[in-house]
Amino acid sequence: MSNTQTTQVKVTLSDELYLHLRSRAERFGLNLAAYIRNLVINDVKDIDIPVFKMSENREKIALKALDDYNRGKTKVVDNLDNYLANL
Repeated sequence: MSNTQTTQVKVTLSDELYLHLRSRAERFGLNLAAYIRNLVINDVKDIDIPVFKMSENREKIALKALDDYNRGKTKVVDNLDNYLANL
């Protein structure tokens, strides 16, 4: 699987629906989160997820930042307050 960001989603279910889903998940040997994730994946598998291209200007800025990082021209900011106070 590719190295992608993930987002955690909180869902409120009625007790009846929760118990039904948990029962279905257990039938497949899955925990509830894995079962729901599988339901969502199956629901969107036929849909092309849009990919948005950066503007040329944003891409240029991003590539320069990546080049600066690779050349060691960036620094780690451990304390944002100190960094901003010393600008």
